[in-house]
Amino acid sequence: MISKASRNKSRRRFLLGGLGLTGAMILGWGFMPPRQRMNLSDRLAPTEDLIPLNGWIRIAKDNSIMLAMPRSEMGQGVHTALPMMVAEELDVPLSMVNIEQAPVDKIFGNVSMMTDGLPFHPDDDGIVKNTAVWLTAKFARELGLNVTGGSSSMKDAWGSARIAAATARRMLIEAAAKKWHVKQRECVSEDGFVLHPPTGKRESYGELAALAAFSEPEDVRPKDPKKYRIIGTDQPRRDTPVKVNGSAVFGLDARPLGLIYAAVKMCPIIGGRVKSFDAAPILGMPGVLHSLDYSAEANAAAGVAVLARTWWQAKKALAAMPVVWEDGPNTGLSTESVFADLKKKLDTEEGYTYFKRGDMESVKAGAKVIKAEYRAPFLAHATMEPINCTAQVWNGKVNLWVSTQVPSLCIAAAAEVAKVDKDQVSLTVTYLGGGFGRRLEIDMVRQAVAIAMSAGGSPVQVIWSREDDIAHDMFRPAAMARFTAALNGAGNVLSWDNKSASGSVTQQVIARSFGLTVSGPDKSAAEGEFDISYEIPNLKVAHVIAPTPVPLGFWRSVGHSHNAFFTESFIDELAHATGKGPVDFRRVLLQEHPRHLAVLNAAVSLAGTPPEGRAHGVAVHQSFGSIVAQVAEVSVDGGLIRVHKVSCAVDCGMPINSNLISQQMESAVTYGLTAALMGEITIKAGRVEQSNFHDYPLLRMNQMPVVETVIIDSTEPPEGMGEPGVPPIAPAVANAVYILTGKRLRSLPLTL
Repeated sequence: MISKASRNKSRRRFLLGGLGLTGAMILGWGFMPPRQRMNLSDRLAPTEDLIPLNGWIRIAKDNSIMLAMPRSEMGQGVHTALPMMVAEELDVPLSMVNIEQAPVDKIFGNVSMMTDGLPFHPDDDGIVKNTAVWLTAKFARELGLNVTGGSSSMKDAWGSARIAAATARRMLIEAAAKKWHVKQRECVSEDGFVLHPPTGKRESYGELAALAAFSEPEDVRPKDPKKYRIIGTDQPRRDTPVKVNGSAVFGLDARPLGLIYAAVKMCPIIGGRVKSFDAAPILGMPGVLHSLDYSAEANAAAGVAVLARTWWQAKKALAAMPVVWEDGPNTGLSTESVFADLKKKLDTEEGYTYFKRGDMESVKAGAKVIKAEYRAPFLAHATMEPINCTAQVWNGKVNLWVSTQVPSLCIAAAAEVAKVDKDQVSLTVTYLGGGFGRRLEIDMVRQAVAIAMSAGGSPVQVIWSREDDIAHDMFRPAAMARFTAALNGAGNVLSWDNKSASGSVTQQVIARSFGLTVSGPDKSAAEGEFDISYEIPNLKVAHVIAPTPVPLGFWRSVGHSHNAFFTESFIDELAHATGKGPVDFRRVLLQEHPRHLAVLNAAVSLAGTPPEGRAHGVAVHQSFGSIVAQVAEVSVDGGLIRVHKVSCAVDCGMPINSNLISQQMESAVTYGLTAALMGEITIKAGRVEQSNFHDYPLLRMNQMPVVETVIIDSTEPPEGMGEPGVPPIAPAVANAVYILTGKRLRSLPLTL
């Protein structure tokens, strides 16, 4: 059920609310043709230098290609991989493809991210799922949210940017054939030229672009993968040189003319407010301009700001300015109370059943029953670039410079706070110094615009301290899971009953981003549990949502990040309970999943035999469409867990750039291992106890294991790669620790 939480009757709210209309209306809408993703709502006019062939592709007279880039670069390599896809379909060298920030338009909305959010099992290929995917994809096209997340950039571009490039190539060939009065089928494209071999005619794309702009090709066919020359090759990252020489522009590097700075202090108690502040002590401090309570306008975490000529001046003044807080209703909130509530939910509520197979009651009496309970803590994102946003509000217009994963939402938020139309907001998306889901949020934009409204037209750069960055994150939920499994005398798994509890990220994000109250199940809370691929005849997976005042957000790999730890650790428990090897035990349960088996076998083969004194722990998990197996080589010395090597195998569909895939696996292992061994946010008296990297540590270079990756060849469409490497690492390490010590670690972070 969806209800309005405010009186804002924007088109987006109307569309979301429309989901509650009668089934007949939705069905009728479903039969309508889906919105096109090729041409902009306001078609670009040709310029002296650039000719648009569609909303994605413009061609210059010098024969260079300009690609509209709708996705944010946050280290995942999308500014390299997406141009590779386009260069392939246009038959041009990669060096010919340049990128520019895409305008905010519905054709750049991320469709795949929304369809992937549906709560269907990966093995499901039924009419209900296919119908739901169809309707959701149509809705996503109408909504048109430009989002970089869900490991969906390449998957989504496969059906949009790639087709746009293939269409542009066909338009150029058609234009050449018309100009030369020859048959289209006799023309070919090659390295930025159209050729007619029978006559030897040859013209560049730049020469043909003006004529091609009037073509309307009907029979557009992407290239045969057998003819690929760029896709599937190792290409160096295109953003590496500027990041090495320091010329790359991140959010913190924005320097509009007349820039001033703001430091912020937010209420340390979750849900608290500003009661009062005294600006008198800071009025004479160097560089200080003024101070304010921005809370009412920003609709974000309550707090105060000091504006000054430099950020350090603002920070020093803020530290000297007395602030009195209203504690609010959450002073009794603690880590202990959160887990007590989760336990109570598991004890008293059935939850929503996401997946059920077989008859749980049919298991024969006398079967061996194995039970276990697992838990995972809150986690912060801890991006290297702290939260920041630069905003200018002047003469009815807003200018933004921000490292964001959600350009569409940033513009909407800025317009709402400044009370201007969205077409009066301009946005520059910079490189992101880490995203991991934190920059799917728009709290920093609301805050910066509210503060900039007090600056008399000067652009203001708002920078959070690391302490505020950690204390006021949108955290990964704390979670608990219970398992009960029955084994027969032969060691076969007869039944698997899994119930978990956590807060709902999706419900909170929709409330923050759209002002809507959403109830019902949240797929992201149970993913990694209900969608396991093990072939167990009687299986039931349910989840209970436990509402919490703790702000929750999407954290890299979301529910998979902790649920894979639960499921892959428990499957390991069952293997040891039967006396079977963990690898062979999994092989038996994956006989009808050849892709999973291939990945598992490849990782085990890559890992080899562990050296003396070390053990191998294994985990295999599917998330965001990709299947990843990891073997962790672990030792334990004096109670300290040390991971020496991680052997990874991945099936992510067609690999666009194996170099980027390997880098993503290394990044995911680093991020996931940090969480597995050290990550924990705790709460006491309504306050987050951690404040900086001394008490919320990250994996250091001397703790980093060797990471090796093998990529399974595939002709399937590309799937996600930014997140799938995170979920298996925690259970792989925990499973190795059990072999070494006989201790089953059921709580994160892993400690002995």
